[in-house]
Amino acid sequence: MNILRIIASMNPASGGPCQGIRNSIPELEKIGAHNEVVCLDDPQESFIKKDNFKIYALGSGKTAWRYNNKLVPWLQNNLMRFDVIIVHGLWLYNGFATLKAIKSLQKQHGEKIPRLFVMPHGMLDPYFQLTSGRKFKALRNNVYWRFIESKLIERADGVLFTTETELLLARTTFKTYKPKKELNVGYGIQEPPQFKTITTQQFYNKFPLLKNKSFFLFLSRIHNKKGVDLLLKAYDKILQQKRALKKLTPTVELFEPMEGQDNKLPLLVIAGPGLESAYGIRMAKMVTSSKRLTNSVVFTGMLSGNMKWEAFYNCEAMILPSHQENFGIAVIEALACSKPVLISNQVNTWREIQQHKAGIVAPNTLKGTLDLLDQWNSLTGDQKTQMGENAKECFYENFAIQPAARRLYKVLKDE
Repeated sequence: MNILRIIASMNPASGGPCQGIRNSIPELEKIGAHNEVVCLDDPQESFIKKDNFKIYALGSGKTAWRYNNKLVPWLQNNLMRFDVIIVHGLWLYNGFATLKAIKSLQKQHGEKIPRLFVMPHGMLDPYFQLTSGRKFKALRNNVYWRFIESKLIERADGVLFTTETELLLARTTFKTYKPKKELNVGYGIQEPPQFKTITTQQFYNKFPLLKNKSFFLFLSRIHNKKGVDLLLKAYDKILQQKRALKKLTPTVELFEPMEGQDNKLPLLVIAGPGLESAYGIRMAKMVTSSKRLTNSVVFTGMLSGNMKWEAFYNCEAMILPSHQENFGIAVIEALACSKPVLISNQVNTWREIQQHKAGIVAPNTLKGTLDLLDQWNSLTGDQKTQMGENAKECFYENFAIQPAARRLYKVLKDE
């Protein structure tokens, strides 16, 4: 079976969909599914050359829609080489171009054209239409939906979802949503390298301040949707409480165990792209304008390769109080490293995580984020260790790449 993936960008900084492709393709190749990717990136970008599968980078797309006049002709010339087409994501030119190319080919080949699937990656979540601050984008999406995206969904042989929660939420966003089939294929990641094999110490060499310190790890884009502001405000409040106690009891150190606890208050590491954005600049200013936060928060920028895995393995827990997270690959990577996750109930994998007691779940509010930190700080060392063991079990049972790839292969083959 030959599969073509069509995606706007394979840039790792663009988020989870391209990483999901990178996770699944090697495992699919093992079971007989050949994959190629076409994207709207500059072919000279360094990330294009690092993968072991074929990527056709047609050049950077223009405008926020990522328009590229090379895509439709390329699809018209190449689609018939494949058995299956998967369009990744919505609201961008790659979906419109696919629909246009298929209509053209159908006139020549009738029903013999490849089967088409759409994988929204959470982009049918009602969050994007209802949240404040997105009125213009919501209006734009309504227009796109009416003239483009609804037609793409109706034309597709199936819509692929990563979780049952994503599938159910997609039904609530647009009244004219009428897919032929909804298929929950799940999602998975490659198992990370074992901790003992990572000996480079790149992370601590670059951030020596963190050596021999415990820390929480936020690893995601620095974006309003991710709740970074909630995290900083909640963390600052915890620091205030610690300092207030220190004034009352001078022998208590800020980063030493509190009465009745055997844990330290970890530092906070915020890792990910987006610090240069308007929102990122506001978050940095929030830290630099507070002496408490300046001494306790470290921005690392985007981490990749061994540095990323070193950060995961050395953190105490990962934290993500996101307002909307379709899957959260970084959350699953933390579980795979036996690290508990402190997440909001807007991360669509929260049910599996809560069921396995692999982390702590709370609402995506300031109070909820405070609860994440407070609940973690109230755990004993043994309880934290057990939660880490539960995290690894949760990963194997729900998010390992091998079963996820087999599910996807079976769906694409049977449909």
